[in-house]
Amino acid sequence: MTDLSIGLNTVWMLLAAMLVFFMQPGFAFCEAGFTRSKNTVNILFKNFVDFMVGSVLFWFVGFGFMFGSNGEGFIGAPNFCDLSFYTHPAGLPTEGFLMFQTVFCATSATIVSGAMAERTKFSMYVVYSILISLIIYPVEGHWTWGGGWLMNGAEDSFMMKTFGCTFHDFAGSAVVHSVGGVLAFIGAIALGPRIGKYDKNKKSKAIPGHSLTLAALGVFILWFGWFGFNPGSQLAAATAADREAISHVFLTTNLAAVAGGIATMCVTWIKYGKPSFSLTLNGILAGLVGITAGCDAVSPLGSLIIGLICGVVLVFAIEFIDTKLHIDDPVGASSVHGVCGILGTLLTGLFAVDGGLFYGGGWNFFGAQLLGIVCIDLWAAVTGIIMFYTIKKVAGLRVDRRVEEEGLDIYEHGESAYN
Repeated sequence: MTDLSIGLNTVWMLLAAMLVFFMQPGFAFCEAGFTRSKNTVNILFKNFVDFMVGSVLFWFVGFGFMFGSNGEGFIGAPNFCDLSFYTHPAGLPTEGFLMFQTVFCATSATIVSGAMAERTKFSMYVVYSILISLIIYPVEGHWTWGGGWLMNGAEDSFMMKTFGCTFHDFAGSAVVHSVGGVLAFIGAIALGPRIGKYDKNKKSKAIPGHSLTLAALGVFILWFGWFGFNPGSQLAAATAADREAISHVFLTTNLAAVAGGIATMCVTWIKYGKPSFSLTLNGILAGLVGITAGCDAVSPLGSLIIGLICGVVLVFAIEFIDTKLHIDDPVGASSVHGVCGILGTLLTGLFAVDGGLFYGGGWNFFGAQLLGIVCIDLWAAVTGIIMFYTIKKVAGLRVDRRVEEEGLDIYEHGESAYN
């Protein structure tokens, strides 16, 4: 590969990293808008903490856990502060590739904050953000993007001998979103619902967010950032084939987003008599999450169908988690990222043009997708249970009742977003 090709690929990778980084304010505005004004500083602060903590820890040791040991074993070898162990197979600069992977790590941690909003101690949030960036994300990332056992394409590997193919998650429906969603789900259970969320008969009561304007801006920013999240995972733009691949992923990503939004709008219109704007915002995100695993592998029509399925399922998932399981998730992170991340990973096994069940590929690829998502999310669930319930027992996860009622901004930070 020529220096010019490597240069073009490097610029594209770093530009995509910038777009994914810009998703942080998207998450911040979306979560702040869906929650009450008295907790806005707390929400915004957490999104900064995720990136600050994640950047340091992923550079210090997480990158080694994810990409060390040539992709062998359960976890990579730690290489504290030293990146010389790694050489990118396509010749991309290691430090640039580290930055690209760092913004994905921060995204996984950020997903959790929304489900646990308005009642979590800030100090304990910092603790579990550290643990996600340090160990939970890098380990399952090692199994997949780090060349570990789920992605090992050697003839004698477990995946090839069992399924004849490897697990496929192009940009992170499973690796980033489902893991964040599962951790959000476990965290919300460990915390318990917000005060006033359920009456004595366990009937759910709406607690409206303070600004759908902020939430809408956040979703627009996330949608924009996703054009770095998915197409950027191509990591190359120098050849005609690369450019075609990037363009294809742009198209499938956008089609799934609009299909998710349209599906949710229509379902809420039929189900509730009026189209719900707040749920439609989440429907767009549901489509984006769902297509992230297979955006490179499915056709435009397939991406549209995946978006429609995720947009429909989202409405029922949010309602089921809220009214049947009585788990309080203020922003719907468990449904958007958890349920739709799992769904998108599995649907890739059905709709992938090369190897998908609906294209005559049989059940092998779907089986690989099923095993991969089960193992990845089982890892997230087990580590999440250990982490959250240990923190809860040792130091307490939740703020005092008075702090929750009057707002975390003043009591936790001594500041207010709106003076």
